[in-house]
Amino acid sequence: MFNKIELGYKYGELEPYIDALTLETHYAKHLQTYVNNLNDLLKDYDEIKGSKTLEDILSNINNIPESIRQGVINQGGGVENHNFYFSILSPSPKKAPDGKLLEAINNKFGSFEEMKEKINKASIAHFGSGWGWLVIDENKELEVITTTNQNSPLSINKKPLLTIDVWEHAYYLKYKNVRADYVKNIWNVIDWSKIEKIYESYI
Repeated sequence: MFNKIELGYKYGELEPYIDALTLETHYAKHLQTYVNNLNDLLKDYDEIKGSKTLEDILSNINNIPESIRQGVINQGGGVENHNFYFSILSPSPKKAPDGKLLEAINNKFGSFEEMKEKINKASIAHFGSGWGWLVIDENKELEVITTTNQNSPLSINKKPLLTIDVWEHAYYLKYKNVRADYVKNIWNVIDWSKIEKIYESYI
């Protein structure tokens, strides 16, 4: 069975940037629904759910039977993307990277601030539901991308380093229709110590 991650913080601890009600609804209801749907979808596919991680499944999505493939993309992506999103947030985050990751960011984007602006623009401009990402590609180069709905970067051979959930359920209770305010404020709870560890595991 697949499940949601354990949060390393309480619902109210990301305030004022993410309010407690949004976080509880997002984690305990939206994410749990994806978990329930994924496990139900795979209940007769022991060879998939028993021997593979969700990362393995999404990285090799064309190996999934066509009859359930889109469902796995939707529900499995919903679980993986949300677990990743919640995992990089913290009430006491490291606010900026250093070391090898900062060097890679400066080389690719010019500066940390320029990278943030690029991610902000991509996330704010993304049409409809989806995600803004900082990823590392197959050549170990950094890249800013967006994905639609619950599509995972893993399915296009890219490894996630950072994500901003821009589905309305991630911000609407607090920010209403002003996605830009949510995107700009979420940097206050993104923990670069966690992202640095992920990056170092890939290089």
